[in-house]
Amino acid sequence: MQYNKKSVEDIDVSGKKVIARCDFNVPQDENGNITDDKRIRASLETINYLLDHNAAVILCSHLGRPKGEVNMKYSLAPVAKRLSELLGKEVKLAKDVVGEDAKKLAAEVKPGEVVLLENVRFEKGRDQETILRWPRRWLTSLRSM
Repeated sequence: MQYNKKSVEDIDVSGKKVIARCDFNVPQDENGNITDDKRIRASLETINYLLDHNAAVILCSHLGRPKGEVNMKYSLAPVAKRLSELLGKEVKLAKDVVGEDAKKLAAEVKPGEVVLLENVRFEKGRDQETILRWPRRWLTSLRSM
């Protein structure tokens, strides 16, 4: 069976803001240290492709099950740090998901830069089943494609 789905390689991303949903749900020890970064490393091919093709990259993911409440135990800060190390460039972490900081960083991100939104599960109603049905108005305000 052949699927007619496009990949990032089928789209001109140069100079555009691209939102990518990643699986950064990585295991951590009791001190918040990542114990296995396999899922972060798995995203590098796509992220590097976007960066190499002059895209401004906005990443989002969940981590754990904070159930719509901000719980720093589930912050993506350790992921942003590890991703920065792997990419060899700063990954700016937004303090929120759909709030002012996310909007500000998304507005300011330039081609070749990376922004990571805070854990999408910090938002009420943004569980695994509803995350892909975010209001289009908000998503389109962050990206250019």
